[in-house]
Amino acid sequence: MPDQNIKEYSNGEVTVLWDASKCIHSANCVKNLPEVFKPKEKPWVQMENSTSENIISTVNKCPSGALSLKK
Repeated sequence: MPDQNIKEYSNGEVTVLWDASKCIHSANCVKNLPEVFKPKEKPWVQMENSTSENIISTVNKCPSGALSLKK
């Protein structure tokens, strides 16, 4: 059974996984790429607003591992 805490967001090239249970709300994602990571909106991850390269770079900076990339 899939983990209910994990949400997937994709732009067709890359898929970001968000594990709410790991999130420490450091806001690194919001600070690094505010056009994609918008916690006050639904969906809060708007993949279409940046390049895959920028999204991957930002996800890799997540200190808690709450954001990851689907292989």
